[in-house]
Amino acid sequence: MVFGSSASSTNDYVVPSSGDDGISSIAFSPTANILIGTYWDGKVKCWEVQLQNNQVMAQPKAQVNHEGNAPVLCSTFSADGNVVFTGGADKAVRMWQLGQQPPNGVPQQIGAHNDSVKAIGFIPSTSLVVSGGWDGCLKFWDGKQSNPVHQVQLTDKVYDLDVKGNVLIVACANRVLYVFDVSGQPRQVDRMESPLKLQTRCVSVFPDQTGFAVGSIEGRVGLKHVGNNLSTKDFNFKCHRKDTSTVFSVNAIPFHNGFGTFATVGGDGVINFWDKENRSRLKFFAAKGETIPCATFNQPGNIFAYACSYDWSKGATHYNPSTAKNEIRLYVVKEEDIRPKQKKR
Repeated sequence: MVFGSSASSTNDYVVPSSGDDGISSIAFSPTANILIGTYWDGKVKCWEVQLQNNQVMAQPKAQVNHEGNAPVLCSTFSADGNVVFTGGADKAVRMWQLGQQPPNGVPQQIGAHNDSVKAIGFIPSTSLVVSGGWDGCLKFWDGKQSNPVHQVQLTDKVYDLDVKGNVLIVACANRVLYVFDVSGQPRQVDRMESPLKLQTRCVSVFPDQTGFAVGSIEGRVGLKHVGNNLSTKDFNFKCHRKDTSTVFSVNAIPFHNGFGTFATVGGDGVINFWDKENRSRLKFFAAKGETIPCATFNQPGNIFAYACSYDWSKGATHYNPSTAKNEIRLYVVKEEDIRPKQKKR
């Protein structure tokens, strides 16, 4: 990777009422600027985000809680943006119809695992919800019955998953990665070892579905293509490091839907924008003073949301509730920030 561009310091917009406890995931609706945040104290919050004249603001709209205030670990939207699906430490997969307040403020349970639900996604072609748990099981739900319509026992705990179109990538412990075709009945098409040397932290499918990115705890990203005809384009690169002995986890790799470029955020509190086709960095932002556990672009790609919150990379002994910073921030993305550079001839 070519590490160009100078550091950018921004006064990003802080989403109101976004800082009660540790933030575990954020997600934008695919059809509107509706933002969801999930929390370690069991909350699921919703905001309406508005962008006018390059000024962004957010208004709190609603909130629900997982049963027993169990930590919520993951979230996603339905294809029409009307339903939010979440999973967490209550071992439940839950469904929240936006605009409706569920009984006792607890979203409807549509599925269950034998351990915490760590990752979740929605498959538009079949309208199925896919969940991955620390029980090592991948389950598919239709929201109409309590039993999964399909399930796969994997080798170990699920750490992350991502689905775009008909491609599903699942990252497990021991650096194992699975590729599924979910165009109909979910079908495993590949199982591989991560191209990175240490534990996987996150995965993200390319918008064109030709491959995926994987991030690890060692400050490294791998770009892997699906299919042997594109394997020559695979490569790994280092990021989120201070020096050879001080490295940070790569916590999220959200892609820009329009340009196919992407961001990385990490345990160093740094944000980078990257161009994989030219193997270069487009932009990087000065450290935010707190680890960044999650981030996402909105559907048009003109708003970048990220959370400043402890990512637990140093364990519970380094967490101080009285001084912890928990904020969701919004950055207005300019086209020149994220547009790929023209290839040199």
